[in-house]
Amino acid sequence: MSRWPSTKASRVLTALQRIGWSVKRQASSHKTLERAGWKEYVFAFHDGCEIGPKMLARVSKHTGLEPSDL
Repeated sequence: MSRWPSTKASRVLTALQRIGWSVKRQASSHKTLERAGWKEYVFAFHDGCEIGPKMLARVSKHTGLEPSDL
């Protein structure tokens, strides 16, 4: 079983903001996030979209997000 649950994109974005990421700019559903000490990350999901475990693992690799942050 994956350690990542499927969850809504809005919940993931809220968790990212809680751990220090902020929206630098936005074009449609593409949000460019920034955090000191990290490369910019493009979060390209609609708020109501469900994000699966594989994609959450990929997001965490680039952002430092942990399952406990959700």
